[in-house]
Amino acid sequence: MQALNLPTYQFKLKKKGLNTQIFDMFRKKYVVLTPEEWVRQNFLQFLVQEKKFPASLIAVEMGLKYNQLQKRADVLVFDKTGNPYLMVECKAPEVKITQDVFDQVARYNMNFKVKYLVITNGLNHFCCQMDYSANNYKYLENIPFFE
Repeated sequence: MQALNLPTYQFKLKKKGLNTQIFDMFRKKYVVLTPEEWVRQNFLQFLVQEKKFPASLIAVEMGLKYNQLQKRADVLVFDKTGNPYLMVECKAPEVKITQDVFDQVARYNMNFKVKYLVITNGLNHFCCQMDYSANNYKYLENIPFFE
């Protein structure tokens, strides 16, 4: 898989038929290793190992309803009281992070109202801190550590 703009982590991989699978410690199962999944698994490790987010507070592919459609948030992190805190949208490295991608994440966030929104393709990472009282957000230079 492609090198990412993240530290290097070790993963359990296995072949199943024509597919390579990667073990997802959060879902506790092997999943097909796609470019987007590669970004997700590396970013999850980044959150836990570098930014000190407790693995027990992280949900992967959390279901949500948007305009009567069933959607999934790639990664949703909860705070210590169980409230949504940070949401991550992962894209494959070749996918450019555009306004459309940001708009998608912002729409999903209408359900969760997280403090931080993160978008990554493994090469570029963008983090916004939401301010609901002022109805705006600001881009941060770094992804915050867990509080």
